[in-house]
Amino acid sequence: QVQLVESGGGLVQPGGSLRLSCAASGNIFYMNTMTWYRQAPGKERELVASIPNRGSIDYAEAVKDRFAISRDGARKTAYLQMNSLKPEDTAVYSCHLEQRRGPFDLKEEYWGQGIQVTVSS
Repeated sequence: QVQLVESGGGLVQPGGSLRLSCAASGNIFYMNTMTWYRQAPGKERELVASIPNRGSIDYAEAVKDRFAISRDGARKTAYLQMNSLKPEDTAVYSCHLEQRRGPFDLKEEYWGQGIQVTVSS
């Protein structure tokens, strides 16, 4: 089992910054990808940014010039640095981890509890 704990959300004014953290613990395999999703009221959940343990990082078009995803040295914490925040970034942000023990093994998926980010003056 894997546990994901998010932190760093809150209320910020337009143009401000926040940094979200997602700390993973438990039985984590090398082959994994950590992803931030968000869901605004009345909208579907959307991918914000994704970072594999090895490979390229992906961003949603709406955030690619403002947000940056990274992982710590132990590769068990993912960060989402959010700059130049806009009211339309208001959403519940959730951390997701997808992993496989090996290339031919079944995929495991885990979710954090979600954290509110509100951008408002």
